Amino acid sequence: MKHFTINSQRLKRDFEQLSEIGSSGDGGVHRPAFSENHLLARRWLQERIIEDGLEFFMDGAGNHSARLSTKNPGAPTLLMGSHMDSVPFGGRYDGALGVLAALEVLRSVCDARLELPCNLEAIDFTDEEGTHVGLLGSQALTGRLTPAQLLNPSSGHSALEAGLQRAGLNEAGIFSARRDPASLLAYLELHIEQGPQLVRACTQIGIVTTIVGMRSFTITYTGQADHAGTTPLDARKDAGLGTADFMVKAHARVRHDFPGCVLNFGQVHFHPGAFNIVPAIAEFKLEFRSADLGILNRMEQALLDLMAKTAEEHGLGVRVQPHGRLDPTACSPQVQKAITETCELLELKSIPIPSGAAHDAMMMARVCPAAMIFIPSSSGSHRPSEYASWEDCVNGANVLLNSAITLINQANL
Repeated sequence: MKHFTINSQRLKRDFEQLSEIGSSGDGGVHRPAFSENHLLARRWLQERIIEDGLEFFMDGAGNHSARLSTKNPGAPTLLMGSHMDSVPFGGRYDGALGVLAALEVLRSVCDARLELPCNLEAIDFTDEEGTHVGLLGSQALTGRLTPAQLLNPSSGHSALEAGLQRAGLNEAGIFSARRDPASLLAYLELHIEQGPQLVRACTQIGIVTTIVGMRSFTITYTGQADHAGTTPLDARKDAGLGTADFMVKAHARVRHDFPGCVLNFGQVHFHPGAFNIVPAIAEFKLEFRSADLGILNRMEQALLDLMAKTAEEHGLGVRVQPHGRLDPTACSPQVQKAITETCELLELKSIPIPSGAAHDAMMMARVCPAAMIFIPSSSGSHRPSEYASWEDCVNGANVLLNSAITLINQANL
């Protein structure tokens, strides 16, 4: 059976050029959404798309796309992509590889002079990493974004407004990005795994079955400020100590009662925050994840109960502010099958694998058939040392190309 290959040198040239935009000087990149580095990267992408003779499009949410239109009127679109924004001082591969590989698919189809019966589109989604509103671009495209999310972004409303203004966008226009699900044939996303499973399994491709669900909260423990030198330990209402106790207990509870699940305390602030004052207020951010909705809900209740019990033990008040609530998302069996068949065609070893990280694919999967292709990443993620071998990057891009063609052929358009 015939298969197609991407131009690996062209893809590598683009990857290296993009990696220089926002380079942190230690192998990583710093491109938070709507930062100057991020906007420079998007201008570079726009120039590349136009130079390649493809149609450039930007929607009201700032999603940037390259389009290759079919001559078949009213045909649906097979969408591929990821994101080019990064976490602060993150890695070069996270998101960016998926955008560039999707663009390379369009160029490879042109090179092969394939006349496809549907539209192809490579998309760079806005703010996947959550500098302001996580998965902003894909939520807007799928109609999942709410006005409340824009009013209460993690960065603060004024920061979001300033970012939108820099990008030439506005809040009202974001909702115009929504697309009719009937216009979408499927969605494919190539990404580094960001974990060790593929490396440990000595496997070239991971076919994502489920994308993890998560819950996030800001918790405030309130105690009493006292002199740290004159107040006995057993007479304190120490919000800092209560926080530390809860953190240790929560880790132990998840390890024991919810194996395979994870949690994280990403930020802690003590007030007044001085050497000689017992903390009166401790504010901390908690996130936890599971690929199973029932387990995720039980873990949420267990941690909230433990949080309240720990506060009572330390004589503290507690306030809970919910933030993100994303349920686990199953990937399309149909798209997984196409990826599996492609791996067999290309003689690449693959395994089914859940995603422990959120991706734009979890939004897309709610409106059209969607799945993800993982390649091994041997040095973690969300840090400058993030790494994937170029051979694995090329393998992933070739799987993306041939999976797209397989899906189109199977659609009988």
